[in-house]
Amino acid sequence: MLRQAGLRAARRPDDPEWEPRLYWTSARLDGPQNNDGMETKRPTVPAAEEILGGYFTALDHGFVSLVDYMGSDEDVERAARVSYGYGTRKVSATRGLVRYLRRHRHTTPSEMVEFKFHCAMPMFVARQWIRHRTASVNEYSGRYSLMPLLFYMPEREHFALQSTSNNQGRDAAASDEVYREAVQRWERLRADASDGYTWMVGEDVAREVARIDLPLSTYTQWYWKIDLHNLLHFLSLRADPHAQWEIQVFAEIIAGMVKRVAPLSYEAWIDYDLVGQPMSRGELAALSQLVEPSEDGIAARSGAGLNADQLKEAGLSGREVQELLAKLQLPPRPDFDLDLSKMRDAEEIARAMKEAVPSTSE
Repeated sequence: MLRQAGLRAARRPDDPEWEPRLYWTSARLDGPQNNDGMETKRPTVPAAEEILGGYFTALDHGFVSLVDYMGSDEDVERAARVSYGYGTRKVSATRGLVRYLRRHRHTTPSEMVEFKFHCAMPMFVARQWIRHRTASVNEYSGRYSLMPLLFYMPEREHFALQSTSNNQGRDAAASDEVYREAVQRWERLRADASDGYTWMVGEDVAREVARIDLPLSTYTQWYWKIDLHNLLHFLSLRADPHAQWEIQVFAEIIAGMVKRVAPLSYEAWIDYDLVGQPMSRGELAALSQLVEPSEDGIAARSGAGLNADQLKEAGLSGREVQELLAKLQLPPRPDFDLDLSKMRDAEEIARAMKEAVPSTSE
C-alpha cells in the first residue's frame, strides 16, 4: 500500500551533479505503519488507506492524490463530545451527531479532521482554487525548477459559446469550424511559447523570466492541506453545477476521497449542503400558506395556492419566485464514487511529468 507520495527536493544548483528534474517518492507499506516500518498508533480508515498515495487523473494532464489524512467521522464526534474514546459508540449514534452538527452549523468539530492532497491543474483552474484561502498551499516553483510543458486542451463537447444569461458561464456548443480553428490557434500559440521557454532556459536565462509568457492553460501543481469543514465549503462551491466545468472535475474526485475518509460527514454534506437548499423569510412565508402541521406530520392547507400578488405580498420578486420553484424540484442525489481501476501509481505520474520538462542538454 502506498502510504505517502509526492515531490522530493532535488539537489541544490550549487551541486556540480545537479540537473533540473522532477522527483517523486513513495513509501510502500504492508499495513498501517509509519515510514520507519513501525506500526502506527494513529487511527486509520480502511477505505481511505486503499487509495492513499494513488493518483486519479483529471482533464488531460491533471491529477489528484490523497497524500495523507488525519482523523475520521469518529474524530468529529470525539471533538464534539470530548469524552468518548474510539470504538465506544455505535455508528448510528455517530451518524446522528454528525448530521446534527451539519444541520446546525456547528463546524468546529469538523476542523479536527485534515486532508493533504497533491494536485496538478491548469493555471486558470489554480487561480479559482486559490481563492479558498483557508488552506495551506505549497505550489511548484517555476523560479527554482523547469516547468513541465503541459497544456490543457478542451475536448469538443466542452467547447461552447458565451452564455447569454450568465456573464461567467458557457452556453450552446460552438460549431465544429470554430472549434477546429481554436485548436489550431492554441497549438500555434503553445508551440511558440514552448519554443521560447526552451530556448531561453537553454541560453541560461533565469527561469523566473523565461516562464513569463507561458499561457494560463499551462499545468501547475501543489500540495494542498485543508480541514474537513473548509474542504466541504470548497466542494459546495466547486462541485456545484454553476462552477466552471474544469474545476468541477477536480472537486468531484476530491469529494470521492472525502467519502472514503469521512463517509458520514460526506453524507450529511450531500443532504444539507450540496442538494439541500436554504430558504429566505419570504420563501418560508409563502410555503407556510400552503402547508400546516397535522397530527401525523404535515398536511396541505385547504384550497392552498398562491397567485402573483400573494407571492409579491410575501416579499418575493419574480426572480425569487422562479428560484423558489427551482428549489422545490428535488435534484438527483449525486454519488462521487472513485473508480479504483483508474487509479495510477506515483511513478507513472512522475514519468509523464518528467517527459514534459524541456531538455537543456546540447
